[in-house]
Amino acid sequence: MTDPTTTKITSSEVDAQSVFQTPYPAYQVLAKWDSPSFDDATRLVVAKRLDDAPQRQFLSETHFALLRVVMDCVLPQPERSADARIPVEAFIDEMLQANRGNGTRLEGTPTQREAWLQGLDGIEHESKRRHQKEFASLSPDQQSDVMQAIDDQDVDEATWKGLHPQRFFRSILMKESVKAYYAHPFAWNEIGFGGPAAPRGYVRLGPDERDPWEAVQERMPQTVKGSP
Repeated sequence: MTDPTTTKITSSEVDAQSVFQTPYPAYQVLAKWDSPSFDDATRLVVAKRLDDAPQRQFLSETHFALLRVVMDCVLPQPERSADARIPVEAFIDEMLQANRGNGTRLEGTPTQREAWLQGLDGIEHESKRRHQKEFASLSPDQQSDVMQAIDDQDVDEATWKGLHPQRFFRSILMKESVKAYYAHPFAWNEIGFGGPAAPRGYVRLGPDERDPWEAVQERMPQTVKGSP
């Protein structure tokens, strides 16, 4: 089983302003692997997420490579080594291969698979339209500019073929990406998540209450650049 404690990059190796600094720096949810917080069923699920990243099946090599770059733009992981990076794009591809949706589809919206393909094509088109380069060749600021334009709906609408750009960005791309990211145990450490509710469960559920097996906050949450 992968051990995230051996694959982290220290904050001195990257731009300090770009590194996420967790309020729980010493917390490791997997330290409870052999405790009552896990049973065989939960260990099986968690181990699969850690050591068995899905292989590309649905997306083409081009779309998959683009999706990875997009993920590094909207959910950057500069504090992680390559071995510890959460492969969000792989879990999205798995979802698309299984055609596993969330049960909601707004009227006039393409199917989930169509939306992802059209959305990725739209990102690439906007990149070339605005910067005359493929998205993967843009600087981080230019990539952010493209994604901001999509969120602002400042796009070439003909390329999007009826797909609402902002809805794709917020309700499809970001929503599914964040779900995939925080389903991974490496992300649980960052937010102090105690792990699966089964089998142990949680007892102290009131404000500012903490069960003894939950993470202890060691410092205040990080201030986001540009926030008040």
